[in-house]
Amino acid sequence: MTMTTHIGPTAQLEAKGISVKLGRSQVLHAVDFTATSGKVTAIVGPNGSGKTTLLRAMTGEVPHGGQVRLNGVDVANLKPWELAAIRAVQPQNSSIAFPFTVLEIVRLGLSAGLSAADSSVPLQALGTVGLSGFAGRMYQDLSGGEQQRVQLARVITQVWEPVVDGAPRWLILDEPVASLDIGHQFTVMDLARSYAARGGGVVAVMHDLNLTAMFADHMVLMEAGQVAATGSPAEVLTDATLARTYGCPIPVNTTPPIEIPFLLPQARAALPAQAR
Repeated sequence: MTMTTHIGPTAQLEAKGISVKLGRSQVLHAVDFTATSGKVTAIVGPNGSGKTTLLRAMTGEVPHGGQVRLNGVDVANLKPWELAAIRAVQPQNSSIAFPFTVLEIVRLGLSAGLSAADSSVPLQALGTVGLSGFAGRMYQDLSGGEQQRVQLARVITQVWEPVVDGAPRWLILDEPVASLDIGHQFTVMDLARSYAARGGGVVAVMHDLNLTAMFADHMVLMEAGQVAATGSPAEVLTDATLARTYGCPIPVNTTPPIEIPFLLPQARAALPAQAR
């Protein structure tokens, strides 16, 4: 089985007026969010800005006000199995209480997806994340970064084909490269980029702004539970916006000739003390 190259019509993951209150704290304040299939949309921002809470609200993991629509349908009207057929979610942390092999973990994606008839998909998914030959190993014996890639293989298995019957499917990832070395970060981001290029939608919470600038088509910058800026990396990653959002000067540069913005934290050391 090979991944489809058919690209269907674009669709969106839309959130309108998303508000979340956890205890006495208002974490999200009427946030509007839109991601389009065929693109990688990154949610970025400082710690505590509401990135993961927004993601968890859109996937139904925390109570929230407002509406979420996926491919034009209110997710409140979709049954769990219908949602599982459309989108797969990789949380920031996954805890496994019992001993399972790597293959058994990845095969969980088959039970939630539409590819259960093809038993070769989990092995192919492991190959896409650089874990060929790991199928028989115990999940608990792996490093943190390897476990993270196993979980990514699981969610890829769930939505293996980016487009089914003309409808885009979605990968929703919370900090998918947080525990990975630079080589495996590129492996994961190349995979996300490929999934979107073949018609699927990708939404990812990210911390590394340089990596985000390289791979994202669209960025949503969060600050204190609200959207501080949205647009292309070149539109969002500006000196003024980043200094305001992160509370410190972060010079932004562009590399000729492709003009992908990049940040040099080291440049902060060259600034006068009063400007830091």
